Amino acid sequence: MPNIKSAKKRVVLAEKARQRNVAARSAMRTYVKKVIKLAASGDKEAAKAAFIKAESVLDHSACKGLIHKNKAARTKSKLSALVKAMA
Repeated sequence: MPNIKSAKKRVVLAEKARQRNVAARSAMRTYVKKVIKLAASGDKEAAKAAFIKAESVLDHSACKGLIHKNKAARTKSKLSALVKAMA
């Protein structure tokens, strides 16, 4: 454990950031899974709506540094192909 006051503060702040990142990553994964589930069920309109939301969440996660921008692009591409294949 740290003895210096600023080091103690960094430990607290790092834990807060970690918790925030865990929550954001979990929410992002939930949106992605929702699109996959709706695409599998065959509900095209709901899948499109879910894809738009997931796309936004992925872009935001990449912007904040939660995931790499290429991972966001790759995931959006995969989901887009799923939704387009429903036609």
